[in-house]
Amino acid sequence: MLWALTTASVALGPRVAGWVRTMASHRLLVAPPEALRKPLSIPSRLLLGPGPSNLPPRVLAAGGLQMVGHMHKEMFQIMDEIKEGIQYVFQTRSPLTLAVSGSGHCALEAALFNLLEPGDPFLVGVNGVWGQRAADIGERIGARVHLMIKDPGGHYTLQEVEEALARHKPALLFLTQGESSTGVLQPLEGYGELCHRHRCLLLVDAVASLGAVPIYMDLQGIDVLYSGSQKVLNAPPGTSLISFSDKAKYHHTTPIISLYSLRESLALLAEQGLENSWRQHQEATEHLHRRLRALGLQFFVKDPAVRLPTVTAVAVPAGYDWRDIVHYVMDHFSIEITGGLGPSAGKVLRIGLLGCNATRENVDRVTEALQEALQRCPRNKL
Repeated sequence: MLWALTTASVALGPRVAGWVRTMASHRLLVAPPEALRKPLSIPSRLLLGPGPSNLPPRVLAAGGLQMVGHMHKEMFQIMDEIKEGIQYVFQTRSPLTLAVSGSGHCALEAALFNLLEPGDPFLVGVNGVWGQRAADIGERIGARVHLMIKDPGGHYTLQEVEEALARHKPALLFLTQGESSTGVLQPLEGYGELCHRHRCLLLVDAVASLGAVPIYMDLQGIDVLYSGSQKVLNAPPGTSLISFSDKAKYHHTTPIISLYSLRESLALLAEQGLENSWRQHQEATEHLHRRLRALGLQFFVKDPAVRLPTVTAVAVPAGYDWRDIVHYVMDHFSIEITGGLGPSAGKVLRIGLLGCNATRENVDRVTEALQEALQRCPRNKL
């Protein structure tokens, strides 16, 4: 083979001759991986953690479509349809509404880097891991970060926010509507109006809540709203949704295949209707709560009015190691639930009901799995 290449190189010129000499003087140090000679195999699992969620057949099919160029007219049409879908689920008429190539965390960074300058006062509600992330990014930008700290499981009242706005006079307030690390649902009614009275913009994280609970970006005075693709929308991770109001005035090679899937996810939600989706999640969560109470489990968020319907956090029962329960449910039932995150780490089990996974059947499956896990997993009675 090498002789043939050497002979051919004479006719093909000096560039090919040099390439052939390089091949002759170097050997491959890394062989083709044996693992890649095997067909890809993915287990079938029910994902009832805080995300990602299972993909509906229509979204899976969209991910198998052929590529088009990111500047082709068909891609522009898809992006326009995605924009209209985001405007619907956000309930906004803002023209500055788009999908971002990256996770919800990427959308948070896009928002903060476009809203804050070094030295700007930035007020952050920290009642879980996502508020802390926002504060960390604000500090890296050089903003003067002021924290409103709540114990995990707590939420912010209008009075608490107004006092902090008057004290710190921030340019921007960050709140998480659905704090998935603790299972808290933050009320939003009146907070936008309050911020604007104090000449402050309102940034809201709706990654874990969008599509499951009501949110009205324009009517609630939210200046920047963002969410993710992999929660209630049941799309692959890697794209996020964001919208800026006129007060909060923000190009790259887009993730084309992921946008096909996102377009179909938004289409499915539009066909179902937001109100029906909200109702579906509320009913499935109420059924989950009844089943969990029957097992004797205690809710981490005590006030039912501020429990996040997409992610339910229950206290780890006394004497159990949360890892044993999570592993048992996965190993014996192929169902994913998770432990805590950030301030709730080691304290809770988290069960997610996201989009198409929010059904009574799935609630029954996971609670039956939990019941068996509590019977079989070791328990320290001391």
